[in-house]
Amino acid sequence: MAKKSAGASYGFGRILNLILAIIPFTNILLGIIKRVQKGHLLAAVLNFFLAPIFYIVDLITVIISDKLVLGM
Repeated sequence: MAKKSAGASYGFGRILNLILAIIPFTNILLGIIKRVQKGHLLAAVLNFFLAPIFYIVDLITVIISDKLVLGM
């Protein structure tokens, strides 16, 4: 059985994570959901209001390390 990566940003494989990170709507929506799951409510609220900034940062971190680095 394949082992699921603990550091995956959205919980999917690397290719699917990249595709979801490139699409702005899914990047913002899944970024908010993932931050709420981690318990970072302030980061989730800021992600909602500062979506363009978080979109760029999330996209770069998913491309480089396949996980959401900015969690606050």
